[in-house]
Amino acid sequence: MHDHENSEHLASFADVLAGELPGTWTRAHHRPEDKDDLAELTDRVWDLDLVAESLAGHPLRQAVVLTRTDGARLAILDHPGHDGFLVAAVAPDDLPPEAFRGVREPDGIAVGDDPFRSAELVAGDLLPRVETALVRVRHHAAGVRPSRPDRVVLTWQPDGGLAAFPATEEAADILTAHGFVREESGIHRLSGDDTAVQARAVRALGARLEALGIATALQHPPGRMPPSTLPPAPAPAPVGPGTPSARGR
Repeated sequence: MHDHENSEHLASFADVLAGELPGTWTRAHHRPEDKDDLAELTDRVWDLDLVAESLAGHPLRQAVVLTRTDGARLAILDHPGHDGFLVAAVAPDDLPPEAFRGVREPDGIAVGDDPFRSAELVAGDLLPRVETALVRVRHHAAGVRPSRPDRVVLTWQPDGGLAAFPATEEAADILTAHGFVREESGIHRLSGDDTAVQARAVRALGARLEALGIATALQHPPGRMPPSTLPPAPAPAPVGPGTPSARGR
């Protein structure tokens, strides 16, 4: 069994693991003297199962946090009483609590001492669940309703911009062609800095989508009125008896 008091063992394991995972990761090693950082990390560990149980009985003495360029974060922790480590997601700290409502925690996993085998387990099991959870909480935070293949929903944002989550690559390409910028989460955003430009973009993309049989609709958050420069979006295509309705989240 490895020595859990040896902080360099954890650090070297995390270094190799990060190099084997998909994407580019940076590393932050929190040692026993970093008490505030460890306390904050304990609160942000995105787990209600194995890792949460371990933390309840064994407060963090050290941890390594890996951060990918798209914002995904993983915590590498000692696994007291076991020959190996725990790997858990770290929840985003820049989103409101309501963004997490209804989103299942991407519970962490136990891995062995071999960082190469551990990277396979993390990439094949934990990471896909982390990525799915991140997309969902970011959608909730943005108030963006997922679109359907026959309908693109444009959602007003507090800064006056528009956001959409297209259901097809064809719709995504049209949004991009008319000024929307795609984020890592899959959300496409159009700035509201120039409302005249914004209005022209919405009219043009609405016409292109309509020609493909795809409706557009504007979603107005409660208490917010859309800028008067934008024309009403075409009405959503009616849902017939044999057409599945949009599912709520």
